[in-house]
Order: sequence, then structure tokens, then C-alpha cells
Amino acid sequence: MLVSLREISADTVREITRLAVRPEQQRFVASNAVSLAQALFSEEAWYRAIYADESPAGFVMLYDESIRAVPPAEPEVDLWRFMIDAQFQGQGIGAAALAQVIAHVRSKNLFSTLAVSYVPGAGCPEAFYLKAGFRHTGKLDDGEIILELPLR
Repeated sequence: MLVSLREISADTVREITRLAVRPEQQRFVASNAVSLAQALFSEEAWYRAIYADESPAGFVMLYDESIRAVPPAEPEVDLWRFMIDAQFQGQGIGAAALAQVIAHVRSKNLFSTLAVSYVPGAGCPEAFYLKAGFRHTGKLDDGEIILELPLR
């Protein structure tokens, strides 16, 4: 299965907003509609749909300070949202998409780490991120555990 990251258009936005995680995972990630609404008001939002072959399978959004009109001297980047639709989970699509996101961030050669945070609890994505190379920082943000992936 070919996994790709694609821009969201007027023709595809409804499909992307219909994607959803399993009911027991909903407390871990905002809906794609909420994420897209937040992206409209954030200069730092970089977002893409995740496709498995020609089927929409997920959504990813970065908080990327390097895309500001006037970026800071040392911009930061965080994995703000990442979700795979319930019917596509467990097929390696998430791992393949995350690898592409990491490659995109690395290709900018601006960042030393990529951060992500998650809500702890049964079914949380901690193991997924640790398997991808993220490490515990010992930090919390509003009750969420912060992980970082060294990029250099």
C-alpha cells in the first residue's frame, strides 16, 4: 500500500473531516474539523491528509514556526495532530506517514528536535511514538506528556 501526504483541497476537505479514530481513542485527539479550523487561525500550521493508495486514511498537522512570515532565529516544530482513521489502523499506515513527516521536518535542516505530546491513559499513542524514536523529556504540558525526537 502506497502511503502519501497530500494537500487538502475544497474537493477533499469533507472526506478528511469524516475520518475518525475508534470511539475509545477520541479523547486523545481532536476531530479533523476542529484541527482544520484551528489551522485557519494559526500562521504556524502545516497540515496534510494521509492517503493509503487513493483512499483518505488520516490527518497530520505540525506547529512549524519556520513558516511564519517572519520566523524566529531558532524556530521550533511540534507534531500538533496525528490521526489514522479507525478502518486503516494496524496496517503500518501511521508508521509510514510519520516517517514521511519526520523526513519533511528533517529536510528543512532547521530543527534539532521534533516534539509531540499525548494524553496518558489506556490506548494512548505512547508506544507508537516511542517505536518511532521519540524519547521522554520528563516534561508535561497541561497534563500531557511531552516526547522529543532528536533530528541531528
